[in-house]
Amino acid sequence: MTARPASAPPERRNPLRPALILVGVLLIATNLRAAITSLGPILSLVQSDQGLSSVAASVLVSVPLIAFAGCSPIAPKVAAKLGLERALGAAVLLLAVGILLRSTPPQVLLWAGTVLLGVAIAILNVLLPALVKRDFPTRIGPITGTYTAVQSGVAAVAAGVAVPLAGQEAGGWRLSLGIWAGLALVALGFFLPQLRRSAAVPALARATGAARPWTSALAWQVTLFMGLQSLAFYVLVTWLSSIEHAAGISSVTAGFHQLLFNLSGLVGSLVCSALIHRLPDQRVVAVVGSLLLTTALTGLLVAPGVAVVWAVLAGFAGGITLALALSLFGLRTKDYSDAGALSGMAQSAGYTLAAVGPIAIGAIHDVASSWTPALGVLIGLALVQTVFGGLASRPRTVG
Repeated sequence: MTARPASAPPERRNPLRPALILVGVLLIATNLRAAITSLGPILSLVQSDQGLSSVAASVLVSVPLIAFAGCSPIAPKVAAKLGLERALGAAVLLLAVGILLRSTPPQVLLWAGTVLLGVAIAILNVLLPALVKRDFPTRIGPITGTYTAVQSGVAAVAAGVAVPLAGQEAGGWRLSLGIWAGLALVALGFFLPQLRRSAAVPALARATGAARPWTSALAWQVTLFMGLQSLAFYVLVTWLSSIEHAAGISSVTAGFHQLLFNLSGLVGSLVCSALIHRLPDQRVVAVVGSLLLTTALTGLLVAPGVAVVWAVLAGFAGGITLALALSLFGLRTKDYSDAGALSGMAQSAGYTLAAVGPIAIGAIHDVASSWTPALGVLIGLALVQTVFGGLASRPRTVG
């Protein structure tokens, strides 16, 4: 009797139930911003304890964004060799190590840990949309919106509890930053059973070359939309309190507005996830979200006395546009390998813009000794974002 040839093993044997996969995605999402937003409120404590100059402190804040820009293109190649699950698991472990190192003497580990956590989050940012495209191809918008809302909510909590956790002691900032390693370990613990089901994904390796998103006009439209909405978010995270303080708003009130800004992002992400599959395409969501951001920035310029309204509106708009930008990686591609390639491209170039944004806007303010020109530039960029968001949201795919 002739033996039958062995069939090729499926890419993922014994797939986990969708509910368990979704929980894993959400747990990873809790780690995407907490390590970053927990630093800002206590940056002055870190600066004082470590003897950092203002320039050095600014660079420390920008290191994760630089890592996002530099490491996003390599994430699909990592997944091609390890498999999506193992690549995600390795990145979560690297994140935990980076957070712990950042909180450990001597000062060189502060920098090394910040670099490592930036690399880890870059990989997670790129590969989560590919995982969603593969396992939830008909629910890309709702799933992406949900995990974006989770990351925004945890980011707001991390920023809100940073100062109380740090306390009054000189080195209290180490606990405030280091505690988030526990969240990464929880996500890794849940994700461990999935690592055995992960195999190398040659398709992702092919996508980095064959799909050639860097030569696609649509891919660049998605990339510019991603980059401009990220630039707006990180500029406001960095300078919103300063803009309000210059308008006569107290530091305590401005800090509360920053919390509302982050929480409003959560609501915006959920609204986007509810709408994205109810419309024939995403152009309305992109244009409305971007115009709401334009309105908020204009409000900060002409009526800063009601900054709380503009902070909430900007956060809401940012939540909509972030959830949409991440969803576009799956919606504008044919399969998860192309989604990974587009995600790597868009987040590399996009976070380059995001890293430059706060520095450039701060420089414009310093030259003019006023926030008016800087806000004018941001309003112009928000209008450009509206154009590219509309183009990127048309019903077509890369390649």
